[in-house]
Amino acid sequence: MKQFFKTFFASLLALIIFSVLGIVILASIAAGFSNEEQKVTAANSVLVIDIAEDFVEQTKSDAFSEILRQRKGKSPSLTQLIGLIQHAKKDTAIKGIYIKCGQNPNGYAASEEIRTALLDFRNSNKFIIAYGETITQKGYWLANVANQIYTHPQGGLEFTGFSYETLFLKGLLDKLEIKPQVFYAGKFKSATEPFRYAKMSDENKLQTSVWLNALYTSFIQSVADTRGIEVAALKQMANEGKIQSANDALENNLVDGLLYDDQVKKLIAKKVRVNKQEDISFVSINDYLATVALRGSGSGKIAIIYADGDIEMGKGSNESITSDDYRVLLQEIKNDESIDAVVLRVNSPGGSALASDIIWREIELLKKEKPVVVSMGNYAASGGYYIACGADSILADANTITGSIGVFSVIPNIEGFMKNKLGITFDRVKTGQYADAPSATRTMNATEERFMQSGVDSVYHTFTARVAKGRKKSIEYIDSIAQGRVWIGSDAVKVGLVDKIGNLNDALATAARMAKLKGYSTKSFPESKSFIEDLISGYEDNIKTKAIKEEIGEAQWQVLQQVKKVKQIMSQTQARLPIFEVNHP
Repeated sequence: MKQFFKTFFASLLALIIFSVLGIVILASIAAGFSNEEQKVTAANSVLVIDIAEDFVEQTKSDAFSEILRQRKGKSPSLTQLIGLIQHAKKDTAIKGIYIKCGQNPNGYAASEEIRTALLDFRNSNKFIIAYGETITQKGYWLANVANQIYTHPQGGLEFTGFSYETLFLKGLLDKLEIKPQVFYAGKFKSATEPFRYAKMSDENKLQTSVWLNALYTSFIQSVADTRGIEVAALKQMANEGKIQSANDALENNLVDGLLYDDQVKKLIAKKVRVNKQEDISFVSINDYLATVALRGSGSGKIAIIYADGDIEMGKGSNESITSDDYRVLLQEIKNDESIDAVVLRVNSPGGSALASDIIWREIELLKKEKPVVVSMGNYAASGGYYIACGADSILADANTITGSIGVFSVIPNIEGFMKNKLGITFDRVKTGQYADAPSATRTMNATEERFMQSGVDSVYHTFTARVAKGRKKSIEYIDSIAQGRVWIGSDAVKVGLVDKIGNLNDALATAARMAKLKGYSTKSFPESKSFIEDLISGYEDNIKTKAIKEEIGEAQWQVLQQVKKVKQIMSQTQARLPIFEVNHP
């Protein structure tokens, strides 16, 4: 017994020591990230913006990524990036901007917001130089703001026009003998077409053609404005495939020279008046973020609520807009007397119709207490528009994808697949005729189909009624521009779904004016967790995610995420954009 207690207390002491050491180590790591010395930008610096980085709507806490980045600095959010560009315009230490412009994963609306900020910077006496070994069209969308654009002699510029592609599953489902039972409201609601058709419907082709051509027109006009080339000539270049090499891009005045990286650096060295390129003080946008305090001024306070991702029921992760989390958040902001106004930044293709309605209701209650203004990002469509429609004012970027006011529900019938492919059959006992409805293991009868369609129609009517109330229009008019149709921001203004074109800063100015604020600071929600909180809470998810990715590979991981989305839309009525789409800008 004596030996037992000796071993027990020794183990207990070791556990206590280990726990204390663990806390000390974690605290030291956190302190290392949170208490770094304030960096100072050196004189005659050049700000480097690599647009191959995806500038998200709101920076999310991720302790593991911060550790793995080895203190390379947090990437700025889209809002922070724009704020940094605006600050750099007045910063005497920054002499110019160097844009790395190969790829551009940012959305069309986000790209336009960044481009607007860069154009404003260009109006100063400072330079912008852009360079990419190969430059995609979306990369060129941002690069063409530069005073000079260069590409690699053996690289080039993509300049072929835009295309949009949808993957259709009907043929596969037919072979597998899986019958998707689809119910939808809205003749333009294309989200279920991959299950119903082998190609795009006429209605879907029409709406896609309209918004895709609007994006392309915006792109072509941006090139015409900055490069001084006629729109017709630019379209001819793309239509005739004239830009096949770097030399073609140079001969057609789309770039200013064909240079290697070191030659571009020499040009920059001359502009900042140093002898060698090694002496150039390049400052990455991440490092610049650590030197600049982006704060407003004034006694007023505006809350910026980021609604970024799919809309889902319950509680969720950083990647989604969940009904429980946002209901609590909106209630807290409503009751916070220190907050004078709210800007809801929506960047969502939609999701659960029920979750959307829950969030819509909280916004209705919130706007009784303080002004609510919506700022739309790349997407604010279907459920994303649902949560936005009741705001006091709605602003969108010209290239925002919005509208898509329509709903659907899908119940797969896997009876044939299970029986004929796997030899599995089902039988049942039930206490009522519809006790097992809807079921994925048998075909619905006509009455059950009527129940399902009636439910979808009811949700659609509620959706259009919410929009009609928020936009102060008749339900009949809203129905005429709804029907699941997708609108681009510039057209959404014309049909009354959006009040005006503007970015997040414009939305903040609108909210300040409504709240009669002379000056204001902002606070972002959902609030980020502390380093330690994120490290502890995110440990299991990070380990699990990284282990699965390592085992199956990144490509298979993305397929798995698509499968999870398909499973999600099978479980409840959805107000969302299509899942299976590919853009070729």
